Amino acid sequence: MKAALALLVALLTSTAALSQDRPTIAAQLNSVFVGADGKFEANPDTALMQFNISALEATSREAYDRASKSAEQVRQILRSNGIEPKSAEIGYFSLQPVYDYKTAKHTLVGYRVNANVSLKLKDFSKVAPIVQQLADADVTETQSLNYTLEDMDAAKAKAVDDAYRRAHESAAALARSAGRGLGELSYASVDTFENVRPMPMAGAMMRMNVAGAAPAPTEEFTPQSISVTAHVNALFSLK
Repeated sequence: MKAALALLVALLTSTAALSQDRPTIAAQLNSVFVGADGKFEANPDTALMQFNISALEATSREAYDRASKSAEQVRQILRSNGIEPKSAEIGYFSLQPVYDYKTAKHTLVGYRVNANVSLKLKDFSKVAPIVQQLADADVTETQSLNYTLEDMDAAKAKAVDDAYRRAHESAAALARSAGRGLGELSYASVDTFENVRPMPMAGAMMRMNVAGAAPAPTEEFTPQSISVTAHVNALFSLK
């Protein structure tokens, strides 16, 4: 009994030293407290494409008209790939005067239209064609591509399962070492963490004329996996 109690106190002390933000559990007789980390590598289920439509002209009307033509080209590109334009979202739209600040009078030199568009794709095979066609059309200055996981809850649950399995195995091993049997779980806490890593694509590369040349920068590569980790603290009774 004394050995088991001393072992529990030592475990609680070391756990508190390793992580100050995790819960502190009051020592209980005939119990063992363990902590363990778990991990799950998930394949992304969504490609998030973001690009801008930009136009700079001498008058606001000319800038607006040019941006409208560019937007129509984007809609045609989406339709040609079996995507409804309404599935793309406008993040912002701006029409602003542009001044030459090199002169004392800050001369007005034109007007710029900027619009940010985002598109979510479940079919990754459509990413490369859209990248190429946007580059060919030369309607956007910058593009970016991120692979994300929208069904994050399922990945978190698997990471928690892994963490709890490790915690249970550690507790069982500790109980055996003390000549005891492992009882029921009496307390547990869970923390999960997402490590979503974006995959940026340089705007200069997107502006190249790639028609009839090499494949798109994204083609044939595998989307980077998304790592989800979990930490489980568990208190078990001892038999």
